[in-house]
Amino acid sequence: EQNNNVSIRRCLREVHIDMFCCFMTYYVVRLVLFSALMIIVVSYNDISVFLSNSSRKLHTPTNFLLLSLAVSDFSVGFVWVLLILLIDGCWFLGAGWCVFNTVLGYVATSASIGTVVLISVDRFVAVYDPMHYQTKVTKNRANICIVLCWAGSTLFHCLRLIYIIENPGQFDSCAGECVTYVHPVGRIMNIVLSFIIPISIIVVLYVRVFMVAVSQAQAMRSHVTAVTLQSSQKVYRSELKAARALGVVVVVFLLCVTPLYIDSLTTGLGVGSLSSYIFVIGLFFFNSLLNPVIYVFLYPWFRKCVKYVFSLQILKSGKVRDNITLYLCCFQCYF
Repeated sequence: EQNNNVSIRRCLREVHIDMFCCFMTYYVVRLVLFSALMIIVVSYNDISVFLSNSSRKLHTPTNFLLLSLAVSDFSVGFVWVLLILLIDGCWFLGAGWCVFNTVLGYVATSASIGTVVLISVDRFVAVYDPMHYQTKVTKNRANICIVLCWAGSTLFHCLRLIYIIENPGQFDSCAGECVTYVHPVGRIMNIVLSFIIPISIIVVLYVRVFMVAVSQAQAMRSHVTAVTLQSSQKVYRSELKAARALGVVVVVFLLCVTPLYIDSLTTGLGVGSLSSYIFVIGLFFFNSLLNPVIYVFLYPWFRKCVKYVFSLQILKSGKVRDNITLYLCCFQCYF
C-alpha cells in the first residue's frame, strides 16, 4: 500500500498454506510456555504481597523490602502479559502502549534490582551490627529507601527514554512493530547504574555477611567442641547452609541479569526490536520468578502459607493468621 510516496509495510508474515499447521503449532506451544511462566510470576508475587499485608505484625522493615520486591516482580509479570503479544513478531496495541510497556519494564526491573540491594544492606546490618539493628533500620527509614528506589528508577528511565516517550512509534519501520531507541550514552548509564554498581554492592555485602557468618560459626564451634561431636556437626551444617543460600542469591541473579546487559553493551547503535531480544529479555524477567523462590519459597513456612491460602483456610479463623505471623518471624530470624 502506498500513500503520498509513503510505504506502509505490515509485519505479518506470508506463510505457505502447507506450512500453516506447523507454524501455528510452533506459535501455540510458545504462547502456552510464555503464558504459563507469566502466570507463575504474577501468582507467586501476588501471594507474597498478600502475605506481607495480611497482618500488622508483619509490618517490619525487612517485610516492607520483601513487599517492594514482590510488587516490582509483579509489575514485571504484567509486562510479560503484554510481551506475549510480541511472540509472533507483531504488536497490536499501538505505539502508546508500546512506550508504556517499555518504560514500565525498565522501571520495574530497576526497582527490583534496587530492592535486592536494599535487602542486602538490611541483612548486612542485621548480621554485622545486631545490637543496633533496631535503631538503625526502622520502618520509616525502610519506607523512605523504598520510595527513593522507585522514584529514582522512574525518573532515570523517563529521562533516558524521553525521546520515545515524546515520539511514540518514531522508529517503527512497519505497522505492528514495537521498537525502542535508546541513546548510546543512556545505554551506558543504564549499564553502570542498573547493573555494575548494584552487582558490586550486592557481591561485597554478601561476601561480608558470609565472612561474619563463618566467623560466628567458628566461634560457636570453639565453644562446643568440648561438649559433643554432634553439636560441632550441626554448626558445620548450618555454615554450609548459609553459604549455599548466599551463593544461590548471587549466582542466580548474575546468570539472569548479565546476558541482557552484555547484549545491550554490544548492540552498538542502540536501536533494537524487543522481539529480536526475546531470549535475553525472557531470561532477565525470569529472575522475577526466581526472586520469591529464593527469598521465600525455599523455606517451609511459605509452603505452609501457600497451602493455607489456596485451601481458603486463611478465611476461616485467626489461628492461621497467627501461624503465618510465626512463620514470617522465623523467616526473618533465619536471615
